[in-house]
Amino acid sequence: MPKTKAKTKKKKKTVKKTVKKLKTEKKEIKKTAVKKEKKEKKEEKEEIKYYEGIGRRKTAVARVRIFTKGGKEFSVNKKTLEEYFPTLELQTTAASSLETMKCLEKFKVSVIVRGGGLNAQAEAVRHGAARALLLFNPDFRKRLKKAGFLKRDSRMRERKKPGLKRARRAPQWKKR
Repeated sequence: MPKTKAKTKKKKKTVKKTVKKLKTEKKEIKKTAVKKEKKEKKEEKEEIKYYEGIGRRKTAVARVRIFTKGGKEFSVNKKTLEEYFPTLELQTTAASSLETMKCLEKFKVSVIVRGGGLNAQAEAVRHGAARALLLFNPDFRKRLKKAGFLKRDSRMRERKKPGLKRARRAPQWKKR
């Protein structure tokens, strides 16, 4: 009788070992499946590839995204360039960095711009587009820098000081 008990104990141990092996194999299979899913998600994200640049001027901030794939359009705050910037001067200012690199017809450009006036917004769009183009191709740096599109124009309105009408304008002096 003692021999059979020893055999059953050995069988139980081998069964436990095989169960453990199966469980670890299942875990490994799950891990590889999860890794494959993550890779697929990354590939999907890579399909929608864009380059983003932030442009600033006075109090205007523009977030410019240049898409390599898609339609060849230029939208500003979900409107076309011509709708958002009414004058030809503002339109040329906004698109000038792309025109300089002859890339206006190559990309889909999406812009979200906030703050400031229309002129400051157009210059912020130009600055952001130049930065995005630089991410797309670092060889563009020389031409964009020479045109002055990479430098942030830091001129801003000065704050009003106490005792003055504006930043520097003093109240009119009267003798009597």
